[in-house]
Amino acid sequence: MSAVLLVLADSRFPGGGHAHSGGVEEAAARGLITDENSLESFLAGRLRTNGLVSAAFAAAAVDGDWSTLDVELDARTPSPAQRAASRAQGKSTLRAGRVAWPSPRLDALSQPHHAIAIGALVHVAGGTAEEAAECAAYLSVSGPASAAVRLLGLDPFRVNAVVARMDLAAVVEEAVKGLPMLGAPALDLFADSHARIHQQEVRLFVS
Repeated sequence: MSAVLLVLADSRFPGGGHAHSGGVEEAAARGLITDENSLESFLAGRLRTNGLVSAAFAAAAVDGDWSTLDVELDARTPSPAQRAASRAQGKSTLRAGRVAWPSPRLDALSQPHHAIAIGALVHVAGGTAEEAAECAAYLSVSGPASAAVRLLGLDPFRVNAVVARMDLAAVVEEAVKGLPMLGAPALDLFADSHARIHQQEVRLFVS
């Protein structure tokens, strides 16, 4: 495991992920996540949909055209709230990454999708497509898992075990083969609903 992957996947990396629950807050509010078992089911589904798409685009961004990929990912993100959350995280991740791995190549990016930012940073740091995919896949479940601990007071040791059981290797293997055409309608609906409710009442997470 390279240093770039360790840094980007570290929860202390100031990429703004702490402000996003990845749909967990809305799912918990609806009573769909109540314990470690229901969280594991949610995360497994998220990994195989949103996580796989993010991993594939992060991998492609290591050697691909960032502007074209950004448009492609936008087209695969029908939820306005999901797009806004992805670009907010992308902007924060890029801001921190420019300090860690300064490169004029990053000047071509302003507010990319999160996955594109991950792939771009792995590229300038000399990493591989597999590392970018693994980082994106891991972040797609680790952030929401952390949010569940904060929202529901779940046992952090058991939640960490849930994340450790996620089959990241299978997702990475599929992600580096090409760009999937996958959707996650429930996550889209959760994101848009959360955004509407967030305008009316205070919630812990932005998304």
